[in-house]
Amino acid sequence: MALAAVPGDGGATQGILRRQALRESAARTYARALPIVPVRARGMTVEGADGRRYLDCLSGAGALALGHNHPVVLDAIRAVLDSEAPLQVLDLATPVKDAFTDELFATLPPGLASRARVQFCGPAGTDAVEAALKLVRTATGRDGLLAFSGAYHGMTAGALAASGGAPADGVMAAGVAAADVTRLPFPYDYRCPFGVGGERGAELAAHWAEKLLDDPKGGAPHPAGMILEPVQGEGGVIPAPDGWLRRMREITAARSIPLIADEVQTGVGRTGAFWAVDHSGVEPDVMVLSKAIGGGLPLAVVVYREDLDLWPPGAHAGTFRGNQLAMAAGAATLAHVRQNNLAERAATVGGRMLERLRRFAAGRPQIGDVRGRGLMIGVELVAPEAGFATGAGVAPTGAGPVANPDHEEAPGGTTPYEASRYEVSPYEASPGGGAPYETSPGEPALYADAMRTAAPPAAPALAAAVQQECLRRGLIVELGGRHGAVIRLLPPLTITDEQTEAVLDRLTDALDASIRTAGTHSRELPPTAAPFAPPSTGDHR
Repeated sequence: MALAAVPGDGGATQGILRRQALRESAARTYARALPIVPVRARGMTVEGADGRRYLDCLSGAGALALGHNHPVVLDAIRAVLDSEAPLQVLDLATPVKDAFTDELFATLPPGLASRARVQFCGPAGTDAVEAALKLVRTATGRDGLLAFSGAYHGMTAGALAASGGAPADGVMAAGVAAADVTRLPFPYDYRCPFGVGGERGAELAAHWAEKLLDDPKGGAPHPAGMILEPVQGEGGVIPAPDGWLRRMREITAARSIPLIADEVQTGVGRTGAFWAVDHSGVEPDVMVLSKAIGGGLPLAVVVYREDLDLWPPGAHAGTFRGNQLAMAAGAATLAHVRQNNLAERAATVGGRMLERLRRFAAGRPQIGDVRGRGLMIGVELVAPEAGFATGAGVAPTGAGPVANPDHEEAPGGTTPYEASRYEVSPYEASPGGGAPYETSPGEPALYADAMRTAAPPAAPALAAAVQQECLRRGLIVELGGRHGAVIRLLPPLTITDEQTEAVLDRLTDALDASIRTAGTHSRELPPTAAPFAPPSTGDHR
């Protein structure tokens, strides 16, 4: 559907931006990098007060699974308004809530859905994280928490303490004892914490968690729960390998540790499955859901096993947990995604985008890694001239290793994790008496592997330049990852084939323009995949 034209008014835009800068908090974020004033939006298209149109690959940080103002969402909202139903009801029962709960349970992993309870929380995902932490601590009588490096779970105190960036940028998790959180390594293939990457890196990460929990002197008392993201979003779009997720499920189940899956950004078809845990077949004990489940309106819930439902009435409450418009919009969104197989569509389109971006990255060492799952895509930018020099025995700093979330079973039917069983650490003696990774006397091969897989430093300035070049070309993208050096794409699941090509054309053109301007390439770049098309009128622009 085409947007009606809006007369350009750059003067009004600048006035609004100036007043925002003068009156709003210094903590504002998106407004600093994206100096636009949206006045209309439909689908993937956002129109500013100055008349310019943009393709939106931010989608409200993933909250708009169907894009802006989708008809099924608007119809659901209008139906509630026209019915004169109360808009806010605390936690009272209503037909709207009942319909939302029915639709939500119809999408959950079957084993969880058959024995689930749902807690409606305050309107933000971070409040649902707080509720999940409170739930498992109440149910287990324990206080500790297992969380992962690179994680992001929200900005309230408990969620911030569980996040990998806490404390970050001067922000402290006030009132939360950091000692209660044990940080574990997350399998990040491109920047493997063990310097080996691939399946071996994931094995070592799982081995670390298992041995730490079983070590009476490991410093990690029996925790109340483990919280993880199936794909780390703010951490840089890092998919967790399916085999590693299954190992986390085995490790926690064997030790009666509730597993909490934070699906705030990954849920509702975003990764190519309805819930990201579906890829691995893992059924967590607790799921934290927000963003897309409200159809673009504020809504957050915790879904969990019924045997954990041990907290008393009022243990977690909130005035705005009865948002009827959000529940109606959410039910409509969940149903539309499920009935129209939009998760499968996300897998297909996302795979096509990854393939083209990886081809584009070849020969451009400034693009360190292209990774993602479904329509959750990250392009990590690096400064190759500041990294390890290429040469014999050292990997070139080109497109880099590509994270593969699907670890196939090893011969004999075991996963790579089951085949290893972690009885020998990388530094323990091998049967021949030497270190298992030793390549020369006194040189452990683990160090050599680190040299071979070491990635160049992140390039946040280049990423910021790419974001601005994208904006000039009518494309809104997000930054994330370590040092903000990952270009993140979160287009709506309704993105068309034509829009997909337009996004890729504009992004690749912006990448080449930024690389040339920065002067970081050392040879002639290949031509862009297609010429840049400036923003224009039309259904998809």
